[in-house]
Parts: sequence; structure tokens; C-alpha cells
Amino acid sequence: MNKSRVDDVVIVGDSTRIPRVQQMLQDFFSGKELCKIINQDEAVAYGAAIQAAMFDGRFHELSLLDVTPLSLGLETGEEDDLTVVILRNTRIPTKKEEFVTNHDNQEASTFPVYQGERARTKNNFFLAPKGSVKFNICFEIDANGILRVSAEEKSTGQMEKITVGDFDGRLSKKQIKKMIQEAEKYKAEDEEHKRRSQAKNALENYAYKMRDAFEDSMFSGVDKKNIHDSISQVIEWLDRNQLAEPDEFDDKMEELVSTCSPVIDNM
Repeated sequence: MNKSRVDDVVIVGDSTRIPRVQQMLQDFFSGKELCKIINQDEAVAYGAAIQAAMFDGRFHELSLLDVTPLSLGLETGEEDDLTVVILRNTRIPTKKEEFVTNHDNQEASTFPVYQGERARTKNNFFLAPKGSVKFNICFEIDANGILRVSAEEKSTGQMEKITVGDFDGRLSKKQIKKMIQEAEKYKAEDEEHKRRSQAKNALENYAYKMRDAFEDSMFSGVDKKNIHDSISQVIEWLDRNQLAEPDEFDDKMEELVSTCSPVIDNM
């Protein structure tokens, strides 16, 4: 949010009594008058009392909101990609679900849990160990900041769970700030990695999908040799060029689509 959209700047806390601090705040907000009508000695105690009453179930008209300081997600893909499930600054309690597979016909995967803002898990904070999970992943943070990650195999209902207590406390404010700054610093690099990963995964998924599709009996009357050869060439190229440029993956995708689409469209 741009600072021009801030309606009021309310100051609370001992350091805000310092004239120089007040002047710096006023200068930062382009000369905006600071709101000093809040009793600075009572504000924190009053907020704590409201929070205590809310947890005790006696106060529902107002609640104090907490948020996740960093994004939470899973390691997926062959290049240690971070699939974000809960975005940074999401209000808690919260619950999010993610359906994740890496390949066609995949039946099981293992997912370690990470916290951070970078595209690759190696640049984020490892939060919880790998657990054998299948397909549907659920992240839930309760009002006490306890993170629970569960995974359910939809066809059998089999479920695996892990619980991470006080996950916010594993990183200091200084460490969180540093990770956010690094995410900004390497934003262009991370965006390039995401683009490469998305282009590669799209080509890989399409190639295997077409390979399986043309095995179907509905294509029995079609001369499939040229199509099979094209698909095999793309799959072999993928095996040799996992770190190719995004445009190269896109070009291969266009070539394969131009080969497969006319046949599928005429069926």
C-alpha cells in the first residue's frame, strides 16, 4: 500500500514521545499531522485486555488480528521449487488447501515445509521434515500460531499430519526482515526461475498427456507414427535440457502443439 493512502498515523509507545521521532514520522508521511489522542500509557494494556477477553470467549465485538510474517509452502518439482500455500501477511487463524502433483499418473510424493519469499526452497527457511503425503495438502494456522500440515489421499481417505509449534518464533524479526529484503533483491532472478520452471512443467505435462492420449483406441485410425516420433523427441530433449531457457521450452511447446492439435481437433 502506498503511504499516500494512509488516513491516520497513530503513535503509541515510549519512543514516539521523542520530538525527533515525531518529526521523522511526519516528514515520511509528507507533513501529515500525527494522531496523538490515544493514551500511550493505556493503549497496550487495553489491547492486551481485549485479546485476553477474546481468548476467554467473553468478547466478540472486536478482535486483534495477527498475520504470518513470511509465506509458507511446499517443496515441489525437480528444481526445488517453492509452491506457496499461505501468502505472507495472511491473517490468522487461516486454512488453505493445495492440490499438488509433479507428473501425470503420480500416486505419492514427499513434501518438506518451508517458510520464506524466494522461488527456490534452498533460499528459504526449512520448517518441518518430509512426511510421506499424497495429493491434497492442507495448511492450517490456529489463533495460537500453531501450524498443522495434513495430506490426504482422496480415493482412500488415508491421511498424514505434522504439527509445527510456534513456527513464527523460529526466526527473529531481524531474520524475517533480511529474508524479505533478499526476496526483493533477487526478485528478477526468482521470476526468471519461476518462468523457466512453469514453461518446462507445461511442456512436460503436455508431452506426457499427448503420449497417453494417442494410446487411446479412439485414435486407432490415425497415422500416429509422426506424432509418436515428435512426442518422443520432445521427451528426450527435456531429459537433456532441464535448464534450458524459458523461450526454448515455449518453442518446443508450439512445435508439439502444431503437430498434435490438428489431429485432436478433427476427432
